[in-house]
Parts: sequence; C-alpha cells; structure tokens
Amino acid sequence: MANCGPVRPSRSTKWRVASLIGVHLLVAAHVAHWWVTGETITPVEPSESMQTLELGLVNAGFVFFLASILLTLVFGRFFCGWACHLVALQDLCAAALKRLRLKPKPVRSRLLSCVPLLLALYMFVWPSVARAWQRRSAPTPQAHFTTTEFWATFPGPVMSILTLLVVGGLVVWWLGAKGFCTYGCPYGGFFAVADRFAPGRILVNENCDGCAHCTAVCTSNVRVHEEVKLFKMVVDAGCMKCLDCVSVCPKEALRFGFGKPALTTSARRVWDFSWGEELVMAVIGLGAFFALRGLYNAVPMLLAVGLAALATTASVLLWRLWRRPVITWQHMLLARDGRVTPTGWAVASLAGLFLLFVAHSGFLQVMLRRGEQAFGLAQRVPPGTEQDALCATATAAFARVDGWGLVRDSRVDYALGMLASRTGDWAQTEARLAGFLADPTAPRDWRKAADLTYGNALYQQGRFADAERVFAALLAREPEFAPARVRLDEVRQRLKR
Repeated sequence: MANCGPVRPSRSTKWRVASLIGVHLLVAAHVAHWWVTGETITPVEPSESMQTLELGLVNAGFVFFLASILLTLVFGRFFCGWACHLVALQDLCAAALKRLRLKPKPVRSRLLSCVPLLLALYMFVWPSVARAWQRRSAPTPQAHFTTTEFWATFPGPVMSILTLLVVGGLVVWWLGAKGFCTYGCPYGGFFAVADRFAPGRILVNENCDGCAHCTAVCTSNVRVHEEVKLFKMVVDAGCMKCLDCVSVCPKEALRFGFGKPALTTSARRVWDFSWGEELVMAVIGLGAFFALRGLYNAVPMLLAVGLAALATTASVLLWRLWRRPVITWQHMLLARDGRVTPTGWAVASLAGLFLLFVAHSGFLQVMLRRGEQAFGLAQRVPPGTEQDALCATATAAFARVDGWGLVRDSRVDYALGMLASRTGDWAQTEARLAGFLADPTAPRDWRKAADLTYGNALYQQGRFADAERVFAALLAREPEFAPARVRLDEVRQRLKR
C-alpha cells in the first residue's frame, strides 16, 4: 500500500452539509406553513406510502418515495447521503464522537443486515398480500395532497425526540456510523435493492495506488480501496454516494460515473459474529421488536427497531463477557485476562437492565394481546356463561397490564372501562373512560363508543347534567350518531327540558 501522506479534508463535505441543512429548513417551513394556515401539503415522508397502499390515498409521501426509488435505480443512493434527515443526525453524532477521539467501529452482522429489507416488505408489501389473500378488493386511488392533520401519523414530541436520540445517536455509538441505515431503516431496504440495479457508481482509473484514503473517510463503512481494486468500482449497496472518497483521493483516481450495475457482484466481508450468535441475535431481535413496538400505545416502529438492534448486540455482549477472557466493544475494554473491568461491569449492568426492560415489555404485550383477543370474542358471542368467562379473562389480562405497567396505557383504560360497564360498575367505568378520553394519543376510532359509555355511566349515577354535556358534545361531533341522540333525549326528560 502506497504512502500518500495524511488524508486531506473532503471538499464535498461542505456541500453535503449545506444540502442536509437545506432539507431541514424545508421541513421547518412545511411545519410552519401548517401551523400558520391550518392546512398544508401532506407529509413528504416515505411512510405515508402506507396510506396509499392500504387506503388508496395518493399523497405527497408516496410520490416522493416512488420518485426517490426511480432516481436510485439510475444514480444509486444519492438521496440517503444528501437528503435524509436521519442520515444527517447520524453523521452529526459520528462527527461529535470523532471530536472526542472516538470513531465508532462498524459492527458487521449477516442476518441483521437483512432487517431493512424485511421491514420494507412488512410495511409496504405485506398489507397488499394480506388483502389479496383475504380476497378483499383493492382501494380506489384518490388524490390526497393536502391535509389539516399534518401530525396525525407521527408520534408525539416525547417519542419523536426519543426516537431521534436512539436511532440517530445511541445506535451510532453502539453499532457504528450509519448504524441505523445498516440495520434498521425500512426505506433503505428498498434503496439498497435499487442501488444494485443502478449504473451510477464510484469508478476508478489506473491512477489508484491503494493508499486507502477513500476508505478512511467513508462514513458508510464501505471498504472502498478493496472494492475498486477487485471490481474497478464500488459495489457495496451501502454506498450513499457522499463523494468524500472522490474528493480526498490524492491521485484523483476516483469519480462518479456510469458503469455496469452491481446486481450480481458482492464484496467479501469479515463478520463479527458466529452463525450461532447470529441466530440467537435474530430471535432476540425479533422478540424485542414485537415487545417494544406500540408499547404503552406510544413507541413508534422506528424506535422499536433501533432498540431491538441494541438488544440483540447487548445479549451477545453479555454472553461473551461470561465466556471469553478478553472483550472489547467500541474502544471500551470490558474484560482482560478473564476478569471483567470496571467499564465492563458498568456496561454489563446497563445491558442487563435494558434486557430486563425488554422482557418486561414482552410480558405486558402478551397480556395485552390476550386481553384484546378475549375482549373481541366477548363482543361477538351472545350474553351468557361464555361471554361472562371471556369478559373475566379479558379483565384479568388487562388488570395485569395495568398493575405491572410502568406507564398508564389508554387502551387498557378503554378496555377496563367498557368491561366494567357490562357488570354495572359505573364508578369504575367513569374513572377508566375519563382517563382514556383525556389522552390525546388515544385511538380516535374508539372515542365515539367511549363517549357514549362514559355519558351512560354518569347517567346511571344520577349525574344528569354532566351526562347531558357529554351526549351533546358527542352529537356535535357525530350528528348522525342515533344512540347518542336517544340518550340525550332521555337525559333531558329527566331534567324536564
């Protein structure tokens, strides 16, 4: 390998930073427009494509995602490197760690690298497959390019900030630069496949002498100097065309151009885990994802993915601490000569507590699903012994979630309130449904039934004026809801109005 002196700064970095700042300014302008006018363009976010596929609502997010995939089929993964807000956050975190003289080492896993594509198929393909399997007709496409409920499909501020901190910060420190892109981004799952077909590549000429400056500056964890030596181009689908490698090459041997797609070409890699460890990680990762997704009716999918990725590696790390004499992880010496270091004990304690939290979350999710299943069955059977048994099963399961949960779940409040109304426990009905209705994140499609039952609980307790206000407000929102009108008339007769 030639000695070409120190690696020079990349000239493309400032342009990419400017592009990413511009993206965030456009996002801020979009949100500000909605705040000021009350109506704006539907979110320009790939996840909005789920509404198009499931409901037929052709929105700005679907058009943007489709256009991005089509451009990736030609130019490669430019969008990821130059326009993704999560990439910007991950690069910012990596730069901050670098200033602390901590360059995260990329963690390389065979099976976990399949997660982005599997998530993409789960989000964007499986709903259509399930609909076809159930022989349901496809929704009729209709334009939906403006909205008054801009934030309806996004998590609240707490979960949004936590998601950004985990997938844009903690995952980078724990799994390496762009760790979430590698092991968690569902949109990247499609972009990586499209990149394999793209003629747009980083190409090399005869000037290359293998100095590896390109690999040193690559924030996508691509071994550029090896790939251009073997294939005369970069073939790794993780390449986000940041062009840092092109900029720092002292021989000007690299350029972006058009060449042969890398469809059937792949570089040889060295993996960090044995196949046994990989399989255990896959099982733990899948379990952690389903344990955390939707936890307390709050944890969004991307946050669940990021936390599941941390859980998989944390479990293997604990195993290695028990089995191996020397363990290092991201520049931390965790064990030496068969003895765990103080840093190792600290990391092991945090990892153990986190895995206990995941297991606890899994227990709550199992109880929640059991309660929902029994509750749903109880609503479909006639009154009698079977219904009473199902309601008892549901009540016991929801009570466990309520008692063991660390945070109150509005779905549990709804279920326990509705179940209490079946037994005539109107005080419990009122208390539970009041908690449900006070939660702004509670499912909207449950509110009509909750309001009706809540008002009935007030009526049954003789609080007719309060019940009148509830039924009147419900009718103001749902003028055609006949049960609410009947109950309002009954209340007003009681009040002689």
